[in-house]
Amino acid sequence: MSQPPALARYLLALADDELVLAHRNSEWTGHAPILEEDIAFANIALDEMGHANLWYQQVQALTGQSPDQLVFFRDAADFRCAQLVELPKGDWAFSMLRQYLFDAAEAVRLPALAASPERALAEPAAKIRTEEIYHYRHTAAWIKRLGLGTEESQRRLQAALDALWPYARQLFVPLPGEAELAAEGLGPGSAAVQREWEALVLPRLREAGLRLPATRQPAATDRAQHSEHLPALLEEMQAVARLEAPETEW
Repeated sequence: MSQPPALARYLLALADDELVLAHRNSEWTGHAPILEEDIAFANIALDEMGHANLWYQQVQALTGQSPDQLVFFRDAADFRCAQLVELPKGDWAFSMLRQYLFDAAEAVRLPALAASPERALAEPAAKIRTEEIYHYRHTAAWIKRLGLGTEESQRRLQAALDALWPYARQLFVPLPGEAELAAEGLGPGSAAVQREWEALVLPRLREAGLRLPATRQPAATDRAQHSEHLPALLEEMQAVARLEAPETEW
């Protein structure tokens, strides 16, 4: 089996993506364009938070650090999320497209993780996958709706794609610890995940009338590189917890 440091780093990156995206999605609560979607997107944010907790629990089993310690008492430099999830929520087209691109990556990566002989990967992935199927269907429907809706909705969705495409490609920069896990046959390589993701995503984007940006490069090639938006997000998220010592029980 894998060495815990490599596995813990990999799990932490998966968890950080889910956590930060959940926080960004939660910013739409009470502000979505229709009431039904206000409820639906808030539920997606809650799901992502639950998925983060599942991955953090696996990190705890390896390192002894609790989910609360990992979420509330690490600084931005210690997070390993992709910059895609850090970006401000933007307009509805931006947030929905970001969620779709992320969901599509999950639709590819999670089945491979669920088939891993490493239980710390397989068991959470199998649980998360059932909810992510709903997420993907929901956001894919919105991409078609916005792309084929009005001239304004199509314009906004294209602008979102132009902005998000290089950040989405960072999802397929190898995760921390990935090389060690892949060498042992415990997890998928990001290059293979990216090929499947593109086969899934590109037809949907074209169907929505979107043009792919010319760039083929990811926004960053290291998950230790963060945007200027992450420190402010964490300051808001961690403010109450940091009023007390890390070991405080509420």
